Amino acid sequence: MSPEARRTEIDDELATGIVSAARTSLGDTLRSVVYFTPSALEVLYLRQGLYDTTADARPAKTQLVELERVGFAESSVRTTITNQGTGSEIGPYEFTVRFHEDGFVVRVLQGDAGVLLTIDSMDVNAFEDAATAVRRLLSDA
Repeated sequence: MSPEARRTEIDDELATGIVSAARTSLGDTLRSVVYFTPSALEVLYLRQGLYDTTADARPAKTQLVELERVGFAESSVRTTITNQGTGSEIGPYEFTVRFHEDGFVVRVLQGDAGVLLTIDSMDVNAFEDAATAVRRLLSDA
């Protein structure tokens, strides 16, 4: 997908809710919020000072989304693993956290929609609050 990737048709109310949930849970450590589907993406939030414009951020965010879209293909495998009935169930998938030297990427998937949150280094306990709130909003959409 090129930096001029198709944009989603996310509802303004859902977009605002996702950003609000992420900002409430993660505060000033939140760097960006990106909503994506298997074929499109939308940059919903960028912390001031990271990029001059949303258009400037799109190439980098498009690359990041391309790496995380694998989650849609993994869905059936994750479901099978968590429902094997062998006594070693780990429960349903909730979210993915990728640790980097200077921050984190959190991926939340619900059906054919996903959200990426990029965050500065911080205490990891807030991730669950943010991911749970975002997943709830995606489920209700």
